[in-house]
Amino acid sequence: MDMSLLEPKSVVSSPFSSFRHQVQRFSRCSSCIGRFSRASYSNGVPNKAYCSGAVSSIGQDKLPAEGFTHQINGTNGLSSNLFSRDCRLLDAVDDQYDGIVIDPNGLPSNPVVFSSNLRFSLSHWKKKGKKGVWLKLLVEQSELIPIALKAGFQYHHAEPEYLMLTYWIPDGPCMLPANASHHVGVGGFVLNDRNEVLVVQEKYCSPAFANFWKIPTGFIVEKEEIYTGVTREVKEETGIETEFIEVIAFRHAHNIAFEKSDLFFVCMLRPLSTEIIVDDLEIQAAKWMPLAEFVEQSLVKEDVMFKKIIDICIARLDKYYCGLNVHQLVSKFDGKLSSLYYNTIDGEDLTCTGK
Repeated sequence: MDMSLLEPKSVVSSPFSSFRHQVQRFSRCSSCIGRFSRASYSNGVPNKAYCSGAVSSIGQDKLPAEGFTHQINGTNGLSSNLFSRDCRLLDAVDDQYDGIVIDPNGLPSNPVVFSSNLRFSLSHWKKKGKKGVWLKLLVEQSELIPIALKAGFQYHHAEPEYLMLTYWIPDGPCMLPANASHHVGVGGFVLNDRNEVLVVQEKYCSPAFANFWKIPTGFIVEKEEIYTGVTREVKEETGIETEFIEVIAFRHAHNIAFEKSDLFFVCMLRPLSTEIIVDDLEIQAAKWMPLAEFVEQSLVKEDVMFKKIIDICIARLDKYYCGLNVHQLVSKFDGKLSSLYYNTIDGEDLTCTGK
């Protein structure tokens, strides 16, 4: 069994290139309806400006004027943010850990407006004592990624439809959970009533494993159970319908695909059909092989991991070993249906219920 096969800025110039001494000409901060304080000018040159307009936010209708401050870049011009079309909080909700989850559907499409609103929001949330900030950017919002990174956000994870970024506001180490650390793989040990094992040869593998017959394996997909995932993989690779009996054993390994850890569950299955239909995309060949012939393969006999897995499967067949049955339970902690794998308990004795 091939172990590798078990793994399954934009910068926008200000429209005002210079300032005249008549500061009365500047009365608005774009849509913020703010006014420049005369006290912020020295010898006709602005040092700092304040936007005193009302700012809207989810769960908050107005913000105090002093909450929004823009620094001037030099003496010959204003920061482009000072003349942004919006100066408001990004649409967001609080999470249960005193953090912030930004609504991707409420993000401004204009990068300059997004930059202004993002920095303003971060400043506001910091004053409110918030902690982690989650920012999901959809594929069509990819031009906003450099802006978020420049503001201090970090990559968290990516899916085909979006990129997730995070920002930790407090000083000290970030306490946000890291990206998913594991892949989950499954292998199906299928034995028919003629004491034959369902085996396959992978189409794509290293030359050293070209002639090796192995049990069907694959990865669990998102939101899929172990017991349904393993029957699906067997069906896809060989066309054989099966019934899940129990988890026989599982292996935990590290630094596998993309430097992630890997959990691989060996499951015992009961065949419900006999005709093999090979998946030409992944599998070179598939067949029913006598168990005695299967265990005599050199790779099975010489590899400690493979040999132990087969020994456990045989012990289960002889009822010297009990695997883990699946049980559907609902916990009060989250109110969701979950799968718990354990031996069936009969009094004080553990009994194997699989036939």
